Amino acid sequence: MFDKLEDILQRFEEVLNALAEPDVTNNQERFRQLMKAQNDMLPLVEAYKAYKTAKQTEEDSLSMLEEEDDAEMRQMLKDELAGAKEDIRRLEHEMKVLLLPKDPNDEKNVIVEIRAGAGGDEAALFAADIFRMYAKYAEMRHWKVETMNSNENGIGGFKEIVFMINGQGAYSRLKYESGVHRVQRIPVTESGGRIHTSTITVAIMPEAEEVDVQLDMNDCRFDVFRASGNGGQCVNTTDSAVRLTHIPTGIVISCQDEKSQLKNKDKALKILRSRLYELEQAKQHDAEAQLRKSQVGTGDRSEKIRTYNFPQGRVTDHRIKLTSHRLDAILGGDLDEIIDGLIAADQAAKLLMVQDQ
Repeated sequence: MFDKLEDILQRFEEVLNALAEPDVTNNQERFRQLMKAQNDMLPLVEAYKAYKTAKQTEEDSLSMLEEEDDAEMRQMLKDELAGAKEDIRRLEHEMKVLLLPKDPNDEKNVIVEIRAGAGGDEAALFAADIFRMYAKYAEMRHWKVETMNSNENGIGGFKEIVFMINGQGAYSRLKYESGVHRVQRIPVTESGGRIHTSTITVAIMPEAEEVDVQLDMNDCRFDVFRASGNGGQCVNTTDSAVRLTHIPTGIVISCQDEKSQLKNKDKALKILRSRLYELEQAKQHDAEAQLRKSQVGTGDRSEKIRTYNFPQGRVTDHRIKLTSHRLDAILGGDLDEIIDGLIAADQAAKLLMVQDQ
């Protein structure tokens, strides 16, 4: 590990020297690559430098303890030694985590698909609640939310809603949200006051660029139709809605939220690229069984991952057995407690896998 860290430290110094060259900004592509390399390496370099400082403190304290006779001074040195050892343990773990292979999609934007499952109108209302939860979480992190397509049920719920979250690191935070979300509550549509259980499915996909997916437009069929639902006169009186069919896979995507047919077509293509990219990733994951074992329930739409229990005011993530009694705060977008727990569990599983190899 330490040979690799020394190599990274040397590479970091080379990047800093290159960035200090007077004409570095003349080549903007090279400049961007250097800045990205610097930012990618900086956390690990800082941790390694802090580790080396702590190791030096440990050595100095041990050396001085051998020569020191004063009781008060020896106690100070022992405290300093204990602090250095604690820093070494913490930094060793931090560096191991930072050395884990990076998910190439982590810095990408995400496309989120939420669909009502079992529970009829109540499931659609819950889908709207979860959409608002993610929208508020995005707002807290200064990310932008853009609706791609939606299908309302007439009472404020969504049978389906597809939206994009634009923001640095969006996928790294939200990729664990894919799966079945379950709600237990008394529906507003229930006159008898009985608790019902309803479900929705959430799919999180990294936004795929044209370079990620080679899309043959001859494989795509576009149909236009008149938009329906709440869209205003301009939307509902022109053939602005677009239905995209990808012939080889049978994937069908409809977009009607924009007044412009061209904009709806562009959004449909973005969704298609991300779905095709997700399909390709799923094939790779299936071929790498060990990698699948290290994942904390990412990408599996059929897995029941979380329950939102309204009578008891609690949220339980079943993958990491985390229960929080902050239901209102979580639905208000305060997701970091759960997401941080999922990231920590995923990192721990991957560290164990690395140690076993």
